[in-house]
Amino acid sequence: MTPLNVPAEGGFDRTLALLAEGYRFLPDRFERFGTDMFTTRLMLRKALCVRGEDAARMFYQPGRFTRRHALPPTTLALLQDYGSVMALDGEAHKKRKAMFMSLLGPLERQRMAGLALAQWRAHIARWPNLPSVIVHRETELVLCRAVCQWAGIPINADEARRRTAEFSAMIDGAASVGPRTWKALMLRRRTEHWARALIDAVRAGQAQPPFDSALNVVARHRDADGRPMDRKHAAVELINFLRPTVAVARFITFAVLAMHEHPACRERIAAGDEAYLTMFVEEVRRYYPFLPAIGGRALHDFDWHGMRIAKGTWVLLDLYGTDMHPAIWGDPGVFRPERFERRENSGFDLIPQGGGDHYAGHRCPGESLTVDLVKSAVRLFATGIAYAVPPQDLSISLRRIPTLPASGMVIEKVALLP
Repeated sequence: MTPLNVPAEGGFDRTLALLAEGYRFLPDRFERFGTDMFTTRLMLRKALCVRGEDAARMFYQPGRFTRRHALPPTTLALLQDYGSVMALDGEAHKKRKAMFMSLLGPLERQRMAGLALAQWRAHIARWPNLPSVIVHRETELVLCRAVCQWAGIPINADEARRRTAEFSAMIDGAASVGPRTWKALMLRRRTEHWARALIDAVRAGQAQPPFDSALNVVARHRDADGRPMDRKHAAVELINFLRPTVAVARFITFAVLAMHEHPACRERIAAGDEAYLTMFVEEVRRYYPFLPAIGGRALHDFDWHGMRIAKGTWVLLDLYGTDMHPAIWGDPGVFRPERFERRENSGFDLIPQGGGDHYAGHRCPGESLTVDLVKSAVRLFATGIAYAVPPQDLSISLRRIPTLPASGMVIEKVALLP
């Protein structure tokens, strides 16, 4: 599979080390070996681990890798599930991905951002009467209510809290083992039952969501074989519009933390510097940990850097390590939005949500929506409210996947600004 000059980590299996070390597992070994590729064994399987822009270009070549049997079963079940767009290849993937992209164009993103802003204003109006607010918790609820409205799903306050808790558990339990994952899998079953009922109602004519809403489009979508999706997969894909939007709460929480730790950034944003706001959000996405890595199995033999990668080879691309790669970013451990000034994104250097082409490959279809939602929230926190940040534990554990500031980012003494 690999030439002799690719380092191989010794030992029978390193799964426990991965669980213990979290985001630093791959970067620490790249640094130790002094190379951007090495082999190891995880979950009793040999893996080729890679990082960097060239590795991302190799990994995201359309038709080169499949995600099937390339991720831990619990991770796949919680974040995408079997039969979803991520687990498809070839024409089946292309057709399903086109459905996602058709719903995430500029006008659709603008509508979603507007709905989120309305939810923000409704929630923030209550904050001056509260002793404190946990930003991450509130943001998840805001985004859940907004995305359900955007998708054409009627939802009341109590149901919004239930759905938010379910989506939050799926995200939080996707890369762990034990009770956190068991709870998430149990809640996911409840979510899928709810989503299947929505799909059934549309198909039976009992519900009539807007024609161009996600609920209607998913319920009536036909796959590459010309047949409608079965109700299970339709429900899964509906969830795959909702849950990732709730996950954007992590980027927004990190952005609020960044404004606290770098007051000069907040001042420039509050002054209305829109170009700087874009750079700030991109730096948040680069600097703070989101997805640690992504796996793929080679669909056919191919050559890369003098090595023959055989069909079936398991390859792990270090997303976090690429976003923190010193050869790409120079001073990756420094939060510096200005690095994005006049920088052209190749599609393979900044990859917190994957790399390559959004239409042909497996890059997250909601990446542009993520940027829009974070920018809107940051603008609101910088110009719409005044608040204090009390003493709290703002440390970010790189051992926990996915991670957050330990406190969830608490603010208090909130006042609305004119």
